[in-house]
Amino acid sequence: MLDRCYEILDTLWRHKLRTALTALSVAWGILMLVILLAAGNGLKNAQMANFADDAPNAVFVFPGKTTMPHKGYRVGRQVKFDDDDLAAVDTELPNSSNETGRTWVGSENTVRYGAKYSAYTVMAVHPGYKIVENTLVVAGRYINDLDIQQRRKVCVIGVDVVEELFAEGQDPVGEMIDINRTLYKVVGVFLDEGSERMNRNILMPMSTAQLAYSLGRDQRQLLFTFDGPLTVENAQQSEDATRQLLAQRKDFADGDERALRVNVPLERLKDIQALFGGINIFIWIMGIGTIIAGIVGVSNIMLISVRERTKEFGIRKALGATPFSIVSQVVLEALVLTSVAGYLGLLVGVGLLEFVNTRLLSEQTNEYIRDPSVDLGVVVMASLLLVAAGVLAGYFPARGAARVDPVVALRDE
Repeated sequence: MLDRCYEILDTLWRHKLRTALTALSVAWGILMLVILLAAGNGLKNAQMANFADDAPNAVFVFPGKTTMPHKGYRVGRQVKFDDDDLAAVDTELPNSSNETGRTWVGSENTVRYGAKYSAYTVMAVHPGYKIVENTLVVAGRYINDLDIQQRRKVCVIGVDVVEELFAEGQDPVGEMIDINRTLYKVVGVFLDEGSERMNRNILMPMSTAQLAYSLGRDQRQLLFTFDGPLTVENAQQSEDATRQLLAQRKDFADGDERALRVNVPLERLKDIQALFGGINIFIWIMGIGTIIAGIVGVSNIMLISVRERTKEFGIRKALGATPFSIVSQVVLEALVLTSVAGYLGLLVGVGLLEFVNTRLLSEQTNEYIRDPSVDLGVVVMASLLLVAAGVLAGYFPARGAARVDPVVALRDE
């Protein structure tokens, strides 16, 4: 057995160009398959992470401008929400819960704590915003109903705000921070795992912001969650009911989609899944094409290899070698070559993905690709297929060459 191994290695070394071309064909096919599958998974993970940012049954309602005449009103009216509209969503939509408004106090508010200061986005919300945005409270508490009723000057800050304004290890809960020259007590710290930019936000009670910043009773956006099963049909029903309710309250045609935009992530999820179903098919077509190209390359090289060694096989047979020993020699050479090359291609592909994950994607927030990974089981199966093709590519011509009469084989030029 050891002699057979030495013979295989010697044969491969004596035909370095042929060996290198065969190995490159196999390794490149596996490497490209790994990259294609990982890129597809990375795109899918990034899109699915966007849905993890919000509750799966969340509904976002944005006002717009009317584009259709209705009850004598002119086209182009700006639709605006107020506290009464939020209350109507709470009382008149039977399957709604966790109702909240969302109003931006400003995107570049100067916030100070001691000698440190920076600019942050400040938003006014209700307690239900925690559920809608799928927010995790990591210290203290969230905004509650008493904060709304008593117009308390309190706030909840993101983890990035804590990191920038407070000393390492310092507990910010209970501290006072200066937001636009007004002091607010920090009552909690939140983490938004789905959107890192949200972790630079500061949240305060809606009623406090309306009073402190002369916002009146306005609500920039309305948000809530719908009850019942998480189905596209249920989401569509919630969207239709919301549109009808607010169209009646704000006097615009319920078919005027630009007057009111209702965003239900669950509905978009269905479209995203269909899109990535198509992308997966495309990736597999490209991957299979790459594997086939590798198989063709291996087959051609093995055919040439066997053809070049016809005289060698004749000498072996003249010295007493059996057809089985000749065929097994070629098959083992093909098996060793394609196995090692396939493993190297897989190793380079996995190493490249690890480098991208740890050195490139970990250093910055990327909204388009996240955690590009690959199912090793699928890649290993593809590698085995390529190895099997290489073995078969060597077996059939070797079998034909082993059947040739030694005299005829020795006459081969």
